Amino acid sequence: MAVPGYPPVRVSARLDEPLSRWLWLVKWLLALPHWIVLAFLWTAFLVLSVVAFFAILFTGRYPRQVFDFNLGVLRWSWRVSFYSYGVLGTDRYPPFSLGPEPDYPARLDIAYPGELSRGLVLVKWWLLALPHYLVLGVFLGGVRGTWSTGLSGLLVLFAGIALAATSRYPSGIFDLEVGLHRWALRVAAYAALMTDAYPPFRLEQGGSEADGDGPGAFEADAPGPAAAGPDWTKPSGPV
Repeated sequence: MAVPGYPPVRVSARLDEPLSRWLWLVKWLLALPHWIVLAFLWTAFLVLSVVAFFAILFTGRYPRQVFDFNLGVLRWSWRVSFYSYGVLGTDRYPPFSLGPEPDYPARLDIAYPGELSRGLVLVKWWLLALPHYLVLGVFLGGVRGTWSTGLSGLLVLFAGIALAATSRYPSGIFDLEVGLHRWALRVAAYAALMTDAYPPFRLEQGGSEADGDGPGAFEADAPGPAAAGPDWTKPSGPV
């Protein structure tokens, strides 16, 4: 259950320096096992999202076990993207895990929604999310092999060149990349019916959320992976 005053989808990341000057050239190979596993996980994600669609349509609730699994797939994907050519923000190899992994420098959590609108489930994943798809299509583009063809892919290429030349990751590129992925993950959660909160048309740059990235993101209403965030289980101040 979301805590009032906090967004239902929270994405954070930490630039994990120092970074290798050359490792990014072979991360396509190192991340290959993850991409193979994720291909199967995303197939299951899509099938279970259809199950969730009908569950919400008839009961107004997202099945908790399905929610936890789908959240895990999004977490796993974000960590692999952060490690590889989505951001290149860390050289720490991503864990093969659907859980929150609080020690990893890229984190994602989504508050379990409880009641969801039965009417919105019919239109939010295609009609209401369409403006976001169009805007993000410009920023993220398509994917050729393992690299985005949009602005994001170009920025990551610049970051890789900067690493090779200076062993430093440009902070401005990092902040923008995390902001773009934060936007995309919020839209993904909305389109996957995991929240009724419409994603903001807002590019929140930087590793932390706009309202702070300390304790206080979520209160869990049931045990499970969605409630197992590292320090985000209780609000840190008045809510």
